[in-house]
Amino acid sequence: MTAIGARASLGYGRGLWRRGARAVADLFPKGLYARSLLIVILPMVLLQTGVAYLFMQRHWDLVTHRLSNAVARDVGAVVDLYRGLPLGADDHRLREIASERFRMSVDLMPPGPLPPRLPRRFFDWLDPLTRALPKELSNQLKYPIWVDTVGKSGLMEIRVDLGFGVVRFITKRSLGYDANVHVFIFWMLGASLVLTAVAILFLRNQIRPILRLANAAEDFGKGRFHEFQPRGAREVRQAGYAFVEMKRRIERANEQRTAMLSGVSHDLKTILTRFRLSLAMLETTPEAQDLEKDVDEMQGMLEGYLAFARGDSAEAAAPTDLAELLEELRAAAERHGGPVGLSAKGDLNVKVRPLAIKRCLANLVGNAQRYSRRAEISASREGRFVVVHVDDDGPGVPAERRDDVFRPFFRLDEARNQDQSGSGLGLSIARDIARSHGGEVWLGDSPLGGLRASLRVPV
Repeated sequence: MTAIGARASLGYGRGLWRRGARAVADLFPKGLYARSLLIVILPMVLLQTGVAYLFMQRHWDLVTHRLSNAVARDVGAVVDLYRGLPLGADDHRLREIASERFRMSVDLMPPGPLPPRLPRRFFDWLDPLTRALPKELSNQLKYPIWVDTVGKSGLMEIRVDLGFGVVRFITKRSLGYDANVHVFIFWMLGASLVLTAVAILFLRNQIRPILRLANAAEDFGKGRFHEFQPRGAREVRQAGYAFVEMKRRIERANEQRTAMLSGVSHDLKTILTRFRLSLAMLETTPEAQDLEKDVDEMQGMLEGYLAFARGDSAEAAAPTDLAELLEELRAAAERHGGPVGLSAKGDLNVKVRPLAIKRCLANLVGNAQRYSRRAEISASREGRFVVVHVDDDGPGVPAERRDDVFRPFFRLDEARNQDQSGSGLGLSIARDIARSHGGEVWLGDSPLGGLRASLRVPV
């Protein structure tokens, strides 16, 4: 085999191993609580299974064979007595001895064939008496025998064909096997249930602080500020304190950035105001009008940059009716552009940061109006999410470039009008706001023939 063939075989073997390991991993639970229970309960079940198997194979089988051997010896003794007595002589005395000493009911039946062998069900094969007693009887007796140990009455019947007659024995099944084995099984199952209940209660108390930490981190990422007190085991408390400290550093950094941006915004807006005053003092000429447009565009771009850098994380989340918010956006969009359709279905009440979500949707609607003649807004409740679609009939965006338009300052001039102004931050801001709420913004094909911008926010 060449080196290339060896490497190919090795790579194929590794691929099979990875696929097999992945298939096995898919069978196991994914949650920490379920995995912890599996780690605790699975060894217990395996241990109990091993103990039960050894008990059944060693103790129960051994005791059953010994008891069956004793029953077979008693049957053999009675058969020998019947063979030594004249036919019909003193049979009642022999039956009394068998009843008093051996606890068996003995009858001498007329000669005839033995009944056919009884069929065995699946669970009958698990009964050691069904296997042990016929074997011991065959070792003790050299006559045809018939055994019925599968009845439901707690008795068993043995028939021995002596030629001149058939001796029938009826005795209790408990003589042939250990009748107290169920006590061991019940104790084993009871102990397993108690230990499993203790493990479930203990692990639930250990997992709960981890879930509280995960929920606190998720709420903080969505702008929902709640008090969080670390609890649980030492390692969990350590992770909780690290999260609290990280949260404080992030909040402090956001406050410093907000203060710095506020100062920058004030200074730049002061300069822009001076420009406006200077332009107002000039005569109305085409050059002055162009400069005024440039100042307006500069102010819009500045506000976009500051909004992108500042974000809306300082706003608190509150219950919001998206239907009312979309109606406000529709009215505002029609005042500044063409007609916009709106369709809202279902319960659209969600807990979000209202101004941030309004800005996100305003950016999506503004893009649709800027690059098309017709725009439609539709909102609906889909399971755990509220989904808003903004459709237009514009030129759209190629499928392979739809992820690029979410990059800051990216302009897709091939699909959009180069004369349109903008900072290239609208979709970036919209996606950041959606993701800060645990949602997402994506682009697709619109039923109107243009672009569809979709927002999904968890309820």
